[in-house]
Amino acid sequence: MARHITYTFKGQQRQLAFSYDKFHDVYEAVAAAEGIDLQKFLQMEQQIAATTKHKSAIKEFRLSEFKRMGFANIYLHKDDTEQTP
Repeated sequence: MARHITYTFKGQQRQLAFSYDKFHDVYEAVAAAEGIDLQKFLQMEQQIAATTKHKSAIKEFRLSEFKRMGFANIYLHKDDTEQTP
């Protein structure tokens, strides 16, 4: 099953191939494609995970930080090439 990501970066629609072999999640993939270092972001995300009781806090942090970086509309698409008879 092939996967690709569509996203908007600073107002421009973009698309890239995605594999879990290379990246942990879609956010790491789009940041790498745009040349953004996520080291400090990942450290802060770990701190939030360690101190919060709600998983929604991590998701909200991730969404707000990626929006601040210029990303929007990040979607993972799965292309199912197998057809059932």
